[in-house]
Formats: sequence, C-alpha cells, structure tokens
Amino acid sequence: MQGLRPHVISVEEFIKRVQQQQEYGYRLAYLKVEDSKRNDQADGLAPDTIKAVAGFRISENLAWGKFLYVDDLVTAATERSKGHGEQLIHWLIDYARQHQCQSFQLDSGVQRFAAHRFYFRHRLEITSYHFTLNL
Repeated sequence: MQGLRPHVISVEEFIKRVQQQQEYGYRLAYLKVEDSKRNDQADGLAPDTIKAVAGFRISENLAWGKFLYVDDLVTAATERSKGHGEQLIHWLIDYARQHQCQSFQLDSGVQRFAAHRFYFRHRLEITSYHFTLNL
C-alpha cells in the first residue's frame, strides 16, 4: 500500500487512517500467495507475503445508485504482470455483484498509464472527470 500512498509514512498512521475509514464502511482485501517451491528471496518478498491489496467501500448516491468504490488498488512492484491484480479485481467485482451493487467505481491518477491499461483490459470505462480543490 505504501507504493500507492507514499505520503502515509508510518505503520501507525496507516492503521489509524484505516480504522477511521472503517467507521464509514472501508474494508481491506488482499491476495497472499503461498509458494512452497520458492526458496530464494532475491526480490525481498517472503513466499507468503501479500501480493496485491485493495481498499474499498460500498455506498449509495443519486448518480450511481448502490456501488462499490475502490479507494486503493495496488500490486507489489515486483509482483506485477503475474495475475495478482487480475485476481483481486475479479474478486472485487464479484463482491459488488454479491452485494447487489449497480456499479463498480474507482478513480485513477492521470499519470498511472499502466494502471489505465489494466482497467481497460477489465472493461472499465472513463465516464467522468474528477475535480479537486485542495483546502
């Protein structure tokens, strides 16, 4: 998660923020792959470490009805293009369907071109602009 949110520096701050967001329905889902054949640790990841993580919530509004919104979706840099993100996004979409959501929503930074290709491959569409004013 720190690769996606580098401004959240400490583990303590991460936990505090997640706990605050949980009050509003935020959940974390992750994919952990155990590989008993893998003995080398050249990439710095243990065989049973988390490969991909998502922060999400179910909400409802006038524009989209009931929806699953993905706040955070990231795969460990050394684990990309191995299918982990694909497994997690399919799980999220299935979760949304199981909870009778009418849509699956996420925002993505304009500079994240590789992520955009990934989303397009999974049939997500660009449907709006997201505007921000920092206060």
